[in-house]
Amino acid sequence: MNPLVRVEDLHVTFDTGRRRIEAVRGISFTVERGECLAIVGESGSGKSVTARTLVGLAGPGAEVRAAALELDGHDARGFTERDWRKVRGGFAGLVLQDALVSLDPLRRVGDEIGEVLRVHRGSKKVEQLLTEVHVPEPARRARQYPHQLSGGLRQRALIASAVAGEPPLLIADEPTTALDVTVQAQILALLAERKAAGETLLLISHDLAVVSQVADRVIVLKDGRVRESGTTSLLLSGPRDPYTKKLLAAIPSAASRGRRLAGPGEVPVVRPEGGVVAEATALRKAYGRITVVDDVSLTIGRGEIVGLVGESGSGKTTVAQLLFGLVAPTSGSVTFEGAPWSGVAEGRRRPVRRKLQFISQDPLSSFDPRWTVARIVGEALPRGADVTPLLDRVGLAADVQDRYPRQLSGGQRQRVAIARALAPRPSLIICDEPVSALDVSVQAQVLDLLADIRATDGTALLFISHDLGVVHHLADRVLVMHDGKVVEQGPVESVFARPGHEYTRALLAAVPTLEVSA
Repeated sequence: MNPLVRVEDLHVTFDTGRRRIEAVRGISFTVERGECLAIVGESGSGKSVTARTLVGLAGPGAEVRAAALELDGHDARGFTERDWRKVRGGFAGLVLQDALVSLDPLRRVGDEIGEVLRVHRGSKKVEQLLTEVHVPEPARRARQYPHQLSGGLRQRALIASAVAGEPPLLIADEPTTALDVTVQAQILALLAERKAAGETLLLISHDLAVVSQVADRVIVLKDGRVRESGTTSLLLSGPRDPYTKKLLAAIPSAASRGRRLAGPGEVPVVRPEGGVVAEATALRKAYGRITVVDDVSLTIGRGEIVGLVGESGSGKTTVAQLLFGLVAPTSGSVTFEGAPWSGVAEGRRRPVRRKLQFISQDPLSSFDPRWTVARIVGEALPRGADVTPLLDRVGLAADVQDRYPRQLSGGQRQRVAIARALAPRPSLIICDEPVSALDVSVQAQVLDLLADIRATDGTALLFISHDLGVVHHLADRVLVMHDGKVVEQGPVESVFARPGHEYTRALLAAVPTLEVSA
């Protein structure tokens, strides 16, 4: 039987007007019926462009050339836009990373799925599809809008929409990125369930642990070229290509503690200086009748890295906002550098605020898009100071300072955010999901950089994350939050090796591990 998808010598080139960018450079592969093929690689490797090319959505200005581009035996090289519309939803369902952006915010979930059923004459009902992807109360959820659903429910609704036309192929492009660990486990279980039922999956991911849970075969892309391919078990247990080995070495976990992720060598051993840089006592934050933080106490020692973990909605980010002084607690107090911090007028806090910095998950939204890198970083320095030493310290070339945020990659923007936070030489940096949107190799570089900053400057970090592998690699202590409360805390190795609370055990059980066969 012919493969469901056959691609030979695929090239995808974009003409920006100034230059031509070769995003995909002569790759070949097949997707066999009933299997899960994973395409992995860094941002910019060409994996998403490849997936979108299979549904005629390579992008504006894209030039697609191939020796063969066959979908279920049909030559797609001469497809018209009308042909491609039949492919989308009829031959292939597409599940993207951000369901909130993919789903129409002005339409109810049921209407979104219903349109696919009408166009592609699906035989199932909306509620039946929602039930199949394990959405509770499907009749009620079908009447809701995307913003009324949690991240996990939105992703399930998007999968229901993608499979409504009963396509033979489901393309999942980073379907679990930025989801917390328990929701990620649920979506992975759902994909594995559909594969077990005989569906064909094309999984796009930078997370090799996720890939190892579902995929039969793996293709590794870099700079638009195939670097290595093979069965999942053989490729992950015995990679041949140096780039694949680098990807595997960059995965943070308990085993990687103390060593660099992005290269050889060890991270300097640091013993916190002693003393407390920030302390929260019995923090509570309520909005009307809803309490989002309930009786949270924590201390952060000088030079210490404290991890704060929990699912989306557990209260982690609100704790960060309370510590930073962005919102006032309903009750409880915060001290910083030995002095009261909460309940103090901003004018009194301003002289000390430089010592407390913040790095967010999405630096692009926190930068003024009209400012160059030099101005963004230089704002925290004395007037006229040279930003080049700071940029060099975070691994950015001097010529970056003349660029605007939109002209930088995700990893470069995060490094600018770190440089900006370092400029006033803070005693504490609050890091709120600073690497969750980065691919594994860029994440490794940023984690190494944060470890070096702590070692050289003695800067304390509050590291908020849903990725327990990252926290296990980096943190000294960890606090586990659930429904606004801290349910467990202690040294990270003790808590993760011998969790005392059932919620911590559930979180650890949901973490995808790299499953390989020797």
